[in-house]
Amino acid sequence: MDSNNIVKEEDDLSFGLQVLGSFSFPMALCSAIDLGIFEIIAKEGDGAKLSSKDIAIKIGTKNKDAPNMLDRLLRMLSCHSVLKCYVHEDTQNIEPPKSFYSLSPKSKCFLIDADGVSLGPLLALAMDKVFYQSWNELNGAILEGGIPFNRIYGMNAFDYSRVEHVAGDMFESVPKGDAILMKWILHDWSDEQCLKLLKNCYKAIPENGKVIVVESILPMVPEETDSAKFGFGSDLFMMTQNPGGKERTQQEFMDLAKSSGFSSIKLICHVGLWVIEFYK
Repeated sequence: MDSNNIVKEEDDLSFGLQVLGSFSFPMALCSAIDLGIFEIIAKEGDGAKLSSKDIAIKIGTKNKDAPNMLDRLLRMLSCHSVLKCYVHEDTQNIEPPKSFYSLSPKSKCFLIDADGVSLGPLLALAMDKVFYQSWNELNGAILEGGIPFNRIYGMNAFDYSRVEHVAGDMFESVPKGDAILMKWILHDWSDEQCLKLLKNCYKAIPENGKVIVVESILPMVPEETDSAKFGFGSDLFMMTQNPGGKERTQQEFMDLAKSSGFSSIKLICHVGLWVIEFYK
């Protein structure tokens, strides 16, 4: 076996091992968000570097093992560039090396910004045990039919008791306006339900109006990009939670637009998600 094949096999094995441990990253990230670790570091000012002991004190834990447990959590997050890790070594070799942690550019995604916005609550929703348990029924749903969420709870996600319903039914009518914005709405529903909704939107806007949709767009062929990984992951999440829910390709959005009366769509911009405008 030549050296190139050996390197490829090693890379493939490394990938497989990474997949085996991949579940721990979102779990660790959820814990860091719940404990307020990002905010604790941010409050110390730009460029602040805190040890796990510093963070444990600010959290207020009484667990004597907390600094060690936090250090293991923080170094794992540093491997994913969510934090930066700096190791200070004692030149006298009296004290063991000590790690300090600071925010990274990616930390900003999970810090509450000036508008009160963060990806933290969305991650918490995806990792909530109510949704997480649905994955245990994915095989059963494939083999026997049904929606994994429904198989676990005997109802769909929109009827689950923790959901507070607000009066109004977008499948019956939509309030009139020059523009209608829908973020992460269409991916919850089947094509049939989306057509009902989009036809109501069509009726609600004037000739020069538009419907603004914010959704993922799947590539026709799977890619190794971060955007594609998020999109296909979200597609599986929709499949396990909602009846008919799915992410769509650009062509599928065009088909929905044409079938509901719209003349065209336009991809406006992309920052993680796409902003898509539907025109009469």
